Formats: sequence, C-alpha cells, structure tokens
Amino acid sequence: MDKTLYTIIVHSENIAGLLNQVTAVFTRRQINIESLNVSASSIKGVHKYTITCLTDKETVENVAKQIQKKIDVIQVNYFTDDDIFLHEIALYKLSTPEFTECPMASKVIRRCNAHIVEVNPVFSIVELAGMTEDITSLYEQLQALGCVLQFVRSGRVAITTSCFEHVNEFLEDRKQKYEQSKE
Repeated sequence: MDKTLYTIIVHSENIAGLLNQVTAVFTRRQINIESLNVSASSIKGVHKYTITCLTDKETVENVAKQIQKKIDVIQVNYFTDDDIFLHEIALYKLSTPEFTECPMASKVIRRCNAHIVEVNPVFSIVELAGMTEDITSLYEQLQALGCVLQFVRSGRVAITTSCFEHVNEFLEDRKQKYEQSKE
C-alpha cells in the first residue's frame, strides 16, 4: 500500500489523560507517530493536538474515527500537506570556538535564513522556523562543519488552508442545535 504523511488535527477539552487515550489508538494499530504537538487553541478551553503519521488513507480514516469516539474529543480531521500550512522550529547549539573559526558556518546560516539568538564564549544558539526539509538541511550542513553540540526541533504546527476553521463551524452548528432543542 502507498503510505502518505498525514497530519491529524484533534480539538478537545483540556482533560488530563486524554493524550494517553489518543496515542493508544496509534499504539494498538502499531502506527508510529512522527511528530506530536499539543497546545491551547484559539478557542478558550479547547486544546489542539497536531499529530503526523505515515500511513495509508484507509488507516488514517479509521484512526480519526477511533479518536473521535473519545468522550472529551470535540472534532478530528486529517490532512495531507497540500491541505495545510505547516511549520516547525529548530534550535541548533553550536560550539562558539568552532563556529567562529569556520566562516562557512555563518554563510550557511544566512543562506538558510536562520537567526543567531544567543552567543557566548562557549556556545551559540541558532534558530530556524520553516519546513522539515529546510531544518534537516541546515542541521546536515552545520554537522558537516563540525560545530553542532545539540539539536532539537519542535513537532509540526499546522493550520488549514481553507477559509474557515473546521472546529469553529462544528461548534457553531452544535450550539445552534442545542438552542433549537431548548425551544
């Protein structure tokens, strides 16, 4: 089967233990989570999970349905990279002595549009926000120059490219149905 990188966006109430329930859906199907980012959303009291996994369409549909069944989950959607705008952030800790002795390192950083955010006699911190490939490329180039001490990257953050937020539309529809049921 053809595998695609899918981004699953889960909106839920902020309930302890829900992350464990969500990741268990992947574990039961032996699907590896490539990245996971959880944060508050633009809606008060609602959290947003951004999860990526490499799988086929049928499996991602089943995973989304299983997550949707969780009582504290408000809505689940899945997307391919064409349907979303995505970014990651990475921090590169470089040896300042190695970094300053290698003029190519600063050229690589400028060429990649990365930013130096800290410099001290022992280490320097470089930050890059962008696509996964750009972050990996900068790491490989700096690693080849021998100045990387540490490297860390965030999980993917993503928003849809559609003109509306799916969860906002869903919550508005649910609110209207609730108000109609009270009449």
